[in-house]
Amino acid sequence: MSKKFKVGLVGATGVVGEKFIQLLTENNFPIEELRPFASERSLGQKIDAYNCEIQTLKDGCFDGLDMVFFSSGDEISLEWAPKAAAAGAYAIDNSAAFRMNPEHSLVVPEVNSDCLEKMNSAEVIANPNCSTIQLMLPLNALKPFGVSKVRVASYQAASGAGKQGIAELTEQAPNLNLSEHQAGVFTKPLAYNCIPHIGGFNDDDFTSEEFKIMNESKKILSLPDLKISAFTVRIPTLNTHAEAVWVTLDKDVSRDEVIAAFKKQDGLTTFENPREYDTPRDSNGKYNVSVSRIHKDLAEENTWILWVVGDNLLKGAALNGFQIAQKLVQLNKV
Repeated sequence: MSKKFKVGLVGATGVVGEKFIQLLTENNFPIEELRPFASERSLGQKIDAYNCEIQTLKDGCFDGLDMVFFSSGDEISLEWAPKAAAAGAYAIDNSAAFRMNPEHSLVVPEVNSDCLEKMNSAEVIANPNCSTIQLMLPLNALKPFGVSKVRVASYQAASGAGKQGIAELTEQAPNLNLSEHQAGVFTKPLAYNCIPHIGGFNDDDFTSEEFKIMNESKKILSLPDLKISAFTVRIPTLNTHAEAVWVTLDKDVSRDEVIAAFKKQDGLTTFENPREYDTPRDSNGKYNVSVSRIHKDLAEENTWILWVVGDNLLKGAALNGFQIAQKLVQLNKV
């Protein structure tokens, strides 16, 4: 009989937490016990699929668990993820709390699962930012050609701001009187609009979302000197992020070589015809990231232009964390 696991889920009632439950269920992950955690207002709510009730975080709450998924804010993760690891559970954290900490691995399983192979005991594992994760798959495929420079503009859905972001957009969208739209979750009204501002600004006038893409990419790809610049935009779609990407290579390679590299990359769906492509609506609910509009830049040598689309709640969040758990099981780490 295959081993079954005791799994915790912090942030179980959030939009990403719900995706984790969906993934556990539809992939028949062998669960002996699911222990879900959320705020006091959700205390006692039932998760029928696993015959369990929402609990609140307290000392000893992770005892006996094999792994814990964290889909909560940075402050909660900073306090509680190390406690989960100390209790003997791998803590797979979807917040930004540990991503750039050199003591913690930042993992996209199709790219750098060797980080997991080196682990000898339970620890905190960081799940990258949603827009970073989908970018990693095509960049990793091109890495053998030498990736020297990357420029990326993202077009990010309302779901990146959670349930409140989705609700705000759906409330505004039916109202064609734009003067009545009010900013709330977002810095400007999102319906029928685009907002070039995701996260807070730093001293260099980049947003935190842009810095996440730039810094996390270097760590995941093990390319500390990579020249990468990002510009992030919130758009009025409900779910799934898109990115326009310019990648400059060290080598002059053919389009056939680029396509072949993409087709070898796990987790990536490749559109060979440069006039065919996915949109956020097309990719909603899909596990794979897609790469399309693959064509050479006429203005810069050895540079390829790509359109990259991925479901930010799946591969950009819950699915990547779930795949980390699957890899830990495959490696007999739990």
